[in-house]
Amino acid sequence: MDTSVLDLPAPVAARLRRPGWRDPRLLAGIAMVAASVLLGSWAVRTAQATVPVYVTRAALVPGDRVSADELAVVDVRLGTVNLDHYLRADRPLSDGVVVRAVGRGELVPAAAIGSADDLDLRPVSITLTRAPSQDVAPGALVDVWFTPPAPDGDDAPGEPRQLAGGLTVAEVSTPSGAFRASGGSSVQVLVPTDVLPTVLTALAADGTVDVVPVPGTGG
Repeated sequence: MDTSVLDLPAPVAARLRRPGWRDPRLLAGIAMVAASVLLGSWAVRTAQATVPVYVTRAALVPGDRVSADELAVVDVRLGTVNLDHYLRADRPLSDGVVVRAVGRGELVPAAAIGSADDLDLRPVSITLTRAPSQDVAPGALVDVWFTPPAPDGDDAPGEPRQLAGGLTVAEVSTPSGAFRASGGSSVQVLVPTDVLPTVLTALAADGTVDVVPVPGTGG
């Protein structure tokens, strides 16, 4: 039996061609690298960009008129806060009055500045018989209490009652030195008009009016 052997041609190795400048794959790679560099550069610039924003030098209370000279300016990095919610120093300062308290050293919210017509508060000065707590400071919140005098023939004073709660302190005047502990301090609080008759009646009556700080709002 004869066996035939077929002579097949030897395989030819394919040569890899060096990509030319017009090769789509090379152009796409260059475009991706360029885009990555531009994106990284933009991200760095954005992270380092800051905007000047107003902060308070002292506590602001409702009714105060604010000017740029009474505020400080700090640079706030973009992306850390929503700058639309605060007064920016690179824009004209809006005319108006403070409508809600802003603590010392805080960014000034844009919503804290409004019209005097929006204020339903009246300043009332309360003279104290003893020195107030250190937490009673401008911008802090206090409750106002009234203690009636002792009834006739009774040594114990009457039952204290709260006149108003959460009132903003506008101003504190305290004697200095040895006179501090003897009283005579006065605290100006902002009283809503609907509570005003109650507070004024208590101030005109015999008895003691005290201001009690709301914890965490002053000092």
